[in-house]
Amino acid sequence: MTTTTTAAPATDNDDELPRPEGTGGAGDPFDQDVLPTPPGATASLLRSLLAPMRARVAFTTVLLLLQQAAVQAGPLLVAYALDTAVPAFRDHDHGPLIAVAVGYLLCALLSGGLQFAFIEASTRVSQDVLLDLRGRIFRHAQALSVDFHERYTSGRLISRSTTDVESLRELLNEGLQELVTVVLSFVYISAMLLWLDLGLGAVAVASFVPLYVLVRVYRRRAGRVYRARSTAIAAVIVKFVETMNGIRPVRAFRREAANDAEFAVLNRRHERTNGDALLEMARYVVGSRLVANTAVAAIVLWGAYRVASGSLALGVLAAAVLYLRRLYDPIDRLGMFLNSYQSAAASLEKIAGLLAQTPTVPEPSAPRELPSPKSEFPGREVVFDGVRFAYRTGGVVLPRFDLTLPAGQTVAVVGSTGAGKSTLAKLLARFYDPSDGRVLLDGVDLRELAVPELRRGVVMVTQEAFLFSGTVADNIAIGRPDATREEIERAAKAIGAHEFISALPDGYDTDVRKRGGRISAGQRQLVSFARALLADPAVLILDEATSSLDVPGERAVQRAMSTVLRGRTAVVIAHRLSTVEIADRVLVMEHGRIVEDGRPDELIAGTGRFADLHRAWRDSLA
Repeated sequence: MTTTTTAAPATDNDDELPRPEGTGGAGDPFDQDVLPTPPGATASLLRSLLAPMRARVAFTTVLLLLQQAAVQAGPLLVAYALDTAVPAFRDHDHGPLIAVAVGYLLCALLSGGLQFAFIEASTRVSQDVLLDLRGRIFRHAQALSVDFHERYTSGRLISRSTTDVESLRELLNEGLQELVTVVLSFVYISAMLLWLDLGLGAVAVASFVPLYVLVRVYRRRAGRVYRARSTAIAAVIVKFVETMNGIRPVRAFRREAANDAEFAVLNRRHERTNGDALLEMARYVVGSRLVANTAVAAIVLWGAYRVASGSLALGVLAAAVLYLRRLYDPIDRLGMFLNSYQSAAASLEKIAGLLAQTPTVPEPSAPRELPSPKSEFPGREVVFDGVRFAYRTGGVVLPRFDLTLPAGQTVAVVGSTGAGKSTLAKLLARFYDPSDGRVLLDGVDLRELAVPELRRGVVMVTQEAFLFSGTVADNIAIGRPDATREEIERAAKAIGAHEFISALPDGYDTDVRKRGGRISAGQRQLVSFARALLADPAVLILDEATSSLDVPGERAVQRAMSTVLRGRTAVVIAHRLSTVEIADRVLVMEHGRIVEDGRPDELIAGTGRFADLHRAWRDSLA
């Protein structure tokens, strides 16, 4: 083993992760719930969501076009009735008036039927879009590297897949229909007004200019408000999730009052951004109604004067007023659409930013397979070749070093907190890639192995011992879903977990519930050991994996591990030096460097750092 002396030692905690390039401190996007969204990413995401549904979107558009045509025929029938059918009725000709009545009834029925068909078709499209989007978020979040999840909290991911997707649902289900209705109404009604009377039509079209200005101003101001509101909602969710997940330390350290005060600040910020959104909406609605009512009043007065002078038919004026009311009434609904649009645009931008993130530990473009084992034992040789690991902002965690772990050797890594032990283990598990150098497994760079191949070869058991909701058997078989019950039980027996599992109400079929809360921390750790053993890895990493066990439980696990680890390559990260007893070799790390390397008995007999640690541990037992 050799190490270099070219880099400064690390002083950061083992659990600290490299921050992405250009982040940190004030304006850190991770701290502000903002991920950089590449130009065009939002539009590209929307196109990709709608692309598989082009035909269905076109069908719903045709339905809405026909529905609007049926709706907008009404004022023309009124004009025909006033100017033609009523005079004919006075002359005892009932046909035109009956035709108007039948036509109006048919238009109403057709409009209702087409509206129902449109709602059904558009709802199915929107639900399929949302189904696809939620799936993308879930799959992409799982594919992102560990360092991303350490920075971007689970609460924000929950906000992206719930609150932000819900904003998009409101837009797709309600807002888009309002927008298309307003646009179609504008086209139909402008054409009809210009056709009925060029002067009235020109005045009506001119009134759209101030409305357009109002819409532009509202979009610009509301966009800022809704981005702030989306961030405020995410902050509330993050605080809530964090507090509930840490409810035990909250209660133990009496953090309720402090958390309540912090949550109140976030809640008030959310309330303030909601109020700002409502205020912008109110300004738009008041302005649009003022423009609309002024335009209608002007047209009615001018039209009445022209009717009185005989230059305009009464039916045409009536139709024009009806058309204008039909046009300006949806203006308020356009405000509701813009309301939904701004909220959805801010949400979609955040989702696009999330989906634009790429794993810092990418899949290889041309993956390789591991060579066949060199012996009957599953263990494989591990080589750290010129490896160096540093934060992207410059803080070095592991200076450059070389290290070889022969196949089948059990190596214990010890040292003080922040020495770099966990970082070494995570490089071997390829949770991170080294800044320089290579980590080789039987001569193959880990970066050249496909993730399934790597996970079959290297398994890590962490201190957390996370269990998923489901049965004990399901949790043990996570690494090998096709394992038989006999194989599951054999792994549990080898690790010493069979006895307590059999004593559970339903044995191996007992539901451990959320996070394995139905069983103790030590029992969860035993289940995680059995899970790792069933996966049958060539390299097994134990990162403080016995920390949740009491002394008898730890001894039982050590006895089991001494048998199970035979022939495998194992890296054991431990603060408890009792765990070192099963190791063939000990590495002592300080400030990211390997300062001692040897057999446990040789190091204990010496005068180095490990001998001091061992004596201190023995004294603590006394």
